[in-house]
Amino acid sequence: MKKFIHEFKEFALKGNVMDLAVGVIIGAAFQSIVTALTSSFINPLIAVVTGGANGEGVTVGGTFTIRGVVFDYGAFITAVINFLIMAFVLFLLVKAMNKMMSLGKKKEESAPTTKECPYCFSKISVKATRCPCCTAELVDKK
Repeated sequence: MKKFIHEFKEFALKGNVMDLAVGVIIGAAFQSIVTALTSSFINPLIAVVTGGANGEGVTVGGTFTIRGVVFDYGAFITAVINFLIMAFVLFLLVKAMNKMMSLGKKKEESAPTTKECPYCFSKISVKATRCPCCTAELVDKK
């Protein structure tokens, strides 16, 4: 049972799964923007052009009227703000998850690329067999 839980934890916390979850949530939030754009601007614009009346079910506030057709820009602005808030919260969530994932990992120490000459104390390459500053021959101590 512990192995199963460990495997599930590895799967659920993989970057691809988190990216997919974020994509689905952002997609759902973006859907509300598209719906608001369609119902608040595109449908009334079509009604103005075709001469039809499409003002039923419009919420109060944040509207303007052209030729008797109501444009509900308040709902669209609300949907955009909701989308931005949702994206910001998801950004913070993913940032926190990435921080938690990096806490358990140790940073790899890279091998040194320079060493100190024992004669003149200048910095030289670890591959050097002779110091370029004092021309002393360096002997590897093994």
